[in-house]
Amino acid sequence: MTRPALPDPLPHPVVDNHCHLDVARGDETALPVEEALSLAASVGVPRVVQIGCDLEGARWAVATAEEHTQVVAGVALHPNEAPRHAEQGDLDEALAEIRRLAAHPQVRAVGETGLDYFRTGPEGREAQDASFRAHVRLARELDRTLVIHDRDAHDDVLRVLDDVGAPDRWVMHCFSGDARFARECLDRGAHLSFAGTITFKNAEALRGALRVAPLDRLLVETDAPYLTPVPHRGRTNASYLVPLTVRAAAEVRGDDLAEVCRALEANTFVAFGGAWG
Repeated sequence: MTRPALPDPLPHPVVDNHCHLDVARGDETALPVEEALSLAASVGVPRVVQIGCDLEGARWAVATAEEHTQVVAGVALHPNEAPRHAEQGDLDEALAEIRRLAAHPQVRAVGETGLDYFRTGPEGREAQDASFRAHVRLARELDRTLVIHDRDAHDDVLRVLDDVGAPDRWVMHCFSGDARFARECLDRGAHLSFAGTITFKNAEALRGALRVAPLDRLLVETDAPYLTPVPHRGRTNASYLVPLTVRAAAEVRGDDLAEVCRALEANTFVAFGGAWG
């Protein structure tokens, strides 16, 4: 199966601040890491944050960041992993392993953690809440960026952050709220990361959030291999498709493309504790 064509390169480098290089989609295999990074760099995306969402993925993220200077890692138990570990009776042990991995110097982020009420029902929410709180405390303790997954759980995500206290740097991954929710997150110090969903026809509320966010709080991501931007929606995403989302964001906001790119790179370095690669 052919993959989407390379888009035109960006006028200034940006960072894909959330991808899953190890994850395959459907019946496709994941791109080899070297190829994925090379293709991304060729269109102006020379750095990525590789996110591990379970213990195997977290270990892989750290190992990949050790091997490739363009990559830094985020490690966590995804919110939908927490109930599974709780059912197995090993949630505390899994969180202890995440703690060990998060201390690695190539790890910049604790995440993606958070709450997901779409795929996990009420019976799993207690475990999600406990796991989320543990990750927030870990990010604060280790001075890591907190990366939050929020699906159908806006109010409870903010409730937990208000209870525990957000770390100095935190990111709403694949921001999915409207302008009102964007302002609530921004008031608490968040960076808002926008994905290919801003290009979807039914995403006007999301584009409203994009318009109200200050330029210095914007980030861009793929969440590859998911959330592929139009015109390739439904196909496998990759970091080399970031330019499609960046161009769409600049158009929605009415901003100069090069200015947006410069801001996105600078914002990512601020959000994730400095430049790398």
